[in-house]
Amino acid sequence: MAFIRRRGNSYYLVHNVRNNGQVKQIHLACLGRRPRISEDVMQGVAARHPFIKVDWQSLRRKASQELVKPFENNAQFVHDLVGAVRNLSLDIADLHFPVLEMTHDRELVAELASSLKLLRSTLDVKLNQLGKGRSRPYAN
Repeated sequence: MAFIRRRGNSYYLVHNVRNNGQVKQIHLACLGRRPRISEDVMQGVAARHPFIKVDWQSLRRKASQELVKPFENNAQFVHDLVGAVRNLSLDIADLHFPVLEMTHDRELVAELASSLKLLRSTLDVKLNQLGKGRSRPYAN
């Protein structure tokens, strides 16, 4: 049965197989610093390892439990997240859409615009959650 394993700062989807009496671990997918199991991960594992049966529902439940752990025990995770948000904000501020449209294909620019809209929606949801029960959702 496949399971999630943490090694260092990354999570992996792995599966154990027995070969001549010894257990060998097969890495099915790298899940990154946070163990998210997306449709792409599921399709990739199914394509590369068609004979391995995976209980995706159970793994997604386990992954959602693992997602909470960095916030429980490790303030460094939140510090890293703040740094990543700052860097992303600077990268987005440096974008010049007229130049992008002239130098890159339109599909890529459309995908970027779609991703920015998704980011805006996500930020709106999170800022509203932060503001519940307060007169101001955030300082500054």
